[in-house]
Amino acid sequence: MTNLVLLCFALIVILTPCPAQDFDILIRGGRVVDGSGNPWFRADVGVRNGRIVEVGPLANRKARRVIELRGEMVSPGFIDMMGATSVPLLLEPASGQSKLRQGITTILAGEGGSAAPQIDATFPKEAAAKGFRWSTFAEYHALLAKSGLPLNVVHNVGAAQVRRVVIGVEDRAPTAAELEKMKAHVDEAMRAGAAGVSTALIYPPGTYAKTAELVELMKVAGRYGGLYSTHMRNESGQLLEAIRESIEIGEKSGTPVHIYHLKAAGEENWPLMRKAVDAIQAARDRGVDVTADIYPYIRNGLTLASFLMPYHYDKGAAAFYKTLSDAKVRAALRKEVETRRDWENWFQHVGRNWDNVLVASMPNKAERVLEGKSVAEIARLWRKDVWDTFFELVPKDPSVNPKSMNEDQKHLAMRTEWVSFCTDAGPTDIQTATGAHPRAFGSFPRILAKYVREERVISLETAVRKMTSLAANRLRLYDRGRIGPGMAADIVIFDPQKVQDKATFTNPLAFPEGMPYVIVNGVIAVDANKSSGAKSGKVLKPGV
Repeated sequence: MTNLVLLCFALIVILTPCPAQDFDILIRGGRVVDGSGNPWFRADVGVRNGRIVEVGPLANRKARRVIELRGEMVSPGFIDMMGATSVPLLLEPASGQSKLRQGITTILAGEGGSAAPQIDATFPKEAAAKGFRWSTFAEYHALLAKSGLPLNVVHNVGAAQVRRVVIGVEDRAPTAAELEKMKAHVDEAMRAGAAGVSTALIYPPGTYAKTAELVELMKVAGRYGGLYSTHMRNESGQLLEAIRESIEIGEKSGTPVHIYHLKAAGEENWPLMRKAVDAIQAARDRGVDVTADIYPYIRNGLTLASFLMPYHYDKGAAAFYKTLSDAKVRAALRKEVETRRDWENWFQHVGRNWDNVLVASMPNKAERVLEGKSVAEIARLWRKDVWDTFFELVPKDPSVNPKSMNEDQKHLAMRTEWVSFCTDAGPTDIQTATGAHPRAFGSFPRILAKYVREERVISLETAVRKMTSLAANRLRLYDRGRIGPGMAADIVIFDPQKVQDKATFTNPLAFPEGMPYVIVNGVIAVDANKSSGAKSGKVLKPGV
């Protein structure tokens, strides 16, 4: 009889369904800074099926995973308004940790170049080496969906990319037929879900595009609600003229405008930052939809090749580099760099001082001992003239970090309500990379540590709004950027007293601290400071 009772009891236990879970994830005991700019408040957050379903007192509710907090901040996932490229996420998925560990759950990818369109001549060699192939954004998006993404991606189609595919690298205007082909590529990208068209107007071949050409491309993007995002033609002495051109493109094409990494480079140009902000505000006051972003460093990042005038590259970099061993060519180029100011002259911007130009990365592994050293230091190491050193370095294609800005302009931009944030860096695998700009690993934590906690330039709530809802609205991602029922469950948890960037210019490959949990579309991607390996990211299509 006893055995029969025990058997019945066992059957009851087996057949009785487990109590239903209220949530997939329950975040308890945190302070919610909801992305709107409102003051933080204490509340629990319940997540189910990739969405935030409840916010409030949820102490007695059940969940598959409960994250117990002691007053840490619960914020929407951060949005990187200039994340450069998504291709590393396909080739080296671990590169996504450089974003995720900063609290970034979404990046905007594509500047002058973009992942698509592609032809054989433009296709990334590293992607081909791994057996990948695509030509359109529709094909590329399908490939990303199949392989899986560690975080969300929004794509722009690059005007320079379209130019390369149709024209090549020549410095000339497109023919009428070529312009129609370029417009067709933009149309194809927009139908595949691109956010808009982006430009990088200081780099060849993007710099060869005239205003009218860009207006025509943007008219196509505008039919789909597209955004014009731009690394402007000038970020120094002609900053105001570059802003006027950007606004003109937006007005003539009927599209909103977003200016990447707004800056006034070069000490003599620092006062222009106030005028730049005023010019953009004046445009907004008359109804032009224009915004900007910044990164929190006074050193920018670009290639050393950019220290020479763009027209030299109109037959391709390889052809130009063959001439650099000629002493007469070097002398002419040096004179040009030292005297001309009718272009984005980075030598002038760094005070004509090669000590202010740090080498960030060298493509050749054997030369990576040079990373972290200035061009002047390398000259001393090589026991060569600094200009000869420069001309020998350029064909090696290093990226560099020139000291060109000041803190005052960063403070001004941060206090401006329509300025959001970016890294201006692509996803970077900490295990395989050697050099980088520290912004690749530290931008968003640096804002929270340096400019919020230490210097009190802006409030925590303002910083989070700029990292989240401001960026989400700009990209027409209306179900992201806020903590609230129905919103996508992109969430970051951080300790406002401990969050800290650790990446520096001498040690740029370092994850930040104080951001223990990151959730992407309702799945934990960073779990107690460790990667979960999850691939819950998506290609996000604005307005969808």
